[in-house]
Amino acid sequence: MLQINRFPDTVVIGEVHRSLTQKRMTITLEMPPRFVLEVVSSGQKNSERDYVRKRAQYAAVGIPEYVEYVIIDPQTKTVTVLVIEEEGYRELGCYAGEQQIVSPTFPALALTADQLFAHIQS
Repeated sequence: MLQINRFPDTVVIGEVHRSLTQKRMTITLEMPPRFVLEVVSSGQKNSERDYVRKRAQYAAVGIPEYVEYVIIDPQTKTVTVLVIEEEGYRELGCYAGEQQIVSPTFPALALTADQLFAHIQS
């Protein structure tokens, strides 16, 4: 059975959904996020969970509006940005090194993958 409650590493929700966080901070049909960020945990099992299962589960929630899903992978030092479409998530870009991360949710973001990983402790 598909688990539809998740505890993302970082989530941005709409103002209308703030009161719902008093009960719990999970992704459900009642509280669709605008932005989800997951940091990939080390190990093959955790990597598969973060890259495959969570992506499928977040898409299956049927988030009614636009959502951006970002996967930060400290092992490969990559940042993957995905956007939801009718068929599921589509990869917008996978950024590494001096590539500037492009985020539709945060268009003014001026950050490269290297700058991000310089502030993340492995």
